[in-house]
Amino acid sequence: MSQESIVPGGLGDLGKLGGLGELRKLDDPAVRAAEVPEPGAVTIVVPTFNESANIRELLHLITESVPTRLPCEVVFVDDSTDDTPEVIHEAAKDCPFPVTVLHRDEPVGGLGGAVVEGMKAASSDWIVVMDGDCQHPPSLVPELVATGERANAGLVVASRYIKGGSRAGLAGSYRVAVSRAATWLTKSLFPRKLRGISDPMSGFFAIRRSAVTAEVLQPLGYKILLELAVRSRPRGVTEVPFVFQDRFAGESKSSAQEGLRFLRHLVGLRSASPIARMIGFGLIGATGFLPNLLGLWALTAGGMHYVPAEILANQLGVAWNFFLIEHLLFRDRRRHRQWWDRAGRFALLANADLVLRIPLIALFVHRFEMGVLSATALALVTTFLLRFAGTEALVYLPRRGLRGSRTAGRAV
Repeated sequence: MSQESIVPGGLGDLGKLGGLGELRKLDDPAVRAAEVPEPGAVTIVVPTFNESANIRELLHLITESVPTRLPCEVVFVDDSTDDTPEVIHEAAKDCPFPVTVLHRDEPVGGLGGAVVEGMKAASSDWIVVMDGDCQHPPSLVPELVATGERANAGLVVASRYIKGGSRAGLAGSYRVAVSRAATWLTKSLFPRKLRGISDPMSGFFAIRRSAVTAEVLQPLGYKILLELAVRSRPRGVTEVPFVFQDRFAGESKSSAQEGLRFLRHLVGLRSASPIARMIGFGLIGATGFLPNLLGLWALTAGGMHYVPAEILANQLGVAWNFFLIEHLLFRDRRRHRQWWDRAGRFALLANADLVLRIPLIALFVHRFEMGVLSATALALVTTFLLRFAGTEALVYLPRRGLRGSRTAGRAV
């Protein structure tokens, strides 16, 4: 990832501007009248992907509305394949505030990952996250920060769904329906974590830098606010209304692929706790009966004896379960081992389940005099718990040496 500071004065300098902020507050009658508490500075983080046609207008709007109220810096985290970085460089020459570009060669985590990179680079009191297509009005940035100061909040969300807000800029009834469905789904899945947030799909919000724990974030796609609220919800959340604007130029980056990434992200967030992961593990295991039975039917219909047919058909169920578990439950832990290592360990555990189950049933029946059905049910539960614990510990738990090396890398 390359970094270019276009206008002199970095984030470290902004962190020392508390006195300048106080002078501006005293000199600005509008600010005195509103009695706006003034932080030292604000960092505006803008993730961009091929937004060259919007850059000049966005920086113009920020120049008009933000620096007169509080000192600011803009950090673009760019994943573009077009000339967006060059356009930012040229447009920033007329800006009265520092502008920095962090260009990522590999867009890890999508838009959400870009926002996390921008947050790590910030050193201002407040971080405001907004899109680069001018649909989020920069004129609202001072109000987001001032509301957070007045309410002593850690997170201030610009919401389209409270009084005074509007989603007018959403193009077409399809996007409106998708937005409504996504909002309903997320609030249904996380009623406690999203309490007080009417618009968890918003990409426009202000957060205190002290409330950001970047190490726990695992962004996937473009809904970084949802990631922040669920994994490291700041203390004190409030909202301000905003009207979602029309795009200044270009086309929306929303797509079916982004929709799938969003659903995967939801599953990953929902399965973050061990209990939820265990329930998901069981549900996925139940779906494995379908490929198992289909394989058994096909093999026996082809003339194979049922014993080897069952052994081979079971491998279909194992493969099915491994694929779903990899992509739905343990996506964030796959990097700890090679895929062939994970697949081999998972298959070993799954087949050991079959070998262990029959002796357990015999033990329960003959030693503890249980009925066949109750013994079978208890054996199923026992082997399920052992398989889940084994999958967590032996397949997806980071190796001790690898864990240490990753920590050392972050420290460097």
